Amino acid sequence: MSKSERTDRVQAIRGEIMDALKGRNFQKAHLFFADDDTYIRKSAYLVTGRLYFEEVALQSAILTLLFQFLSDPDFKVRQTVINAAGEIGMQDFEEVRFYFDEGLKDPHHSPRNAVIGSVKKMGEVNPKPVLAWAREYLHHENKEIRREICHGIELRGRKHPEDILPLLQELQHDRTARVRNTLVHVIGQIAYKKGCLLKVLAHLKDWENPPLVDAALEEIIDVHHRYRNFAALTQAEAIEIIDAHYPDRKRKSG
Repeated sequence: MSKSERTDRVQAIRGEIMDALKGRNFQKAHLFFADDDTYIRKSAYLVTGRLYFEEVALQSAILTLLFQFLSDPDFKVRQTVINAAGEIGMQDFEEVRFYFDEGLKDPHHSPRNAVIGSVKKMGEVNPKPVLAWAREYLHHENKEIRREICHGIELRGRKHPEDILPLLQELQHDRTARVRNTLVHVIGQIAYKKGCLLKVLAHLKDWENPPLVDAALEEIIDVHHRYRNFAALTQAEAIEIIDAHYPDRKRKSG
């Protein structure tokens, strides 16, 4: 579709969803939430999120719709519900936190991935309640939930590493390799951003798992090469700063 056609399509979806909400007849909205086309589903959850704030009188209907759709047998519908809740949670997290509690337990990976994406976008603009919620899951018995939370808080750390580093620190002794690998990955992802490396290195000084810190330092060095077109520093500059903070570090050959 052309840009104008996409705009017209989104407006049509908005109109259909608004009518469904006003009439409390959610079947038409369900068609968009279940559509095989990712663009249609994305338009549906973006429209739903905007309507929540633009049409206050419809908020109750929107929350009813999301609640009903959350138990839908189609994972695409549940995924779209989580994404819609993420749009709302960027301003009104407490009203929709239930959807992320439930989404983390979803048997299908797509709704769980929607939780990660939603936590990323919510945490970036509404960090206080979102990070407080995330902290509750850092030591969950399910290793995948711990991993997903670690991944989900990453985006906030790219501009404000000080906000998520204390949470990441709580995972340093996690016994699951998959969680530790995600932790190392997230540290690398925040460290190459402008103004972040020194904050990360200073915080790592207080961590109590030397092998994990070593792995994180190697990841930071490597990520400055992999993302060299986007990193705030060159790999050589990053190595120089790391060596200054960790003069006794054993560098890998090559």
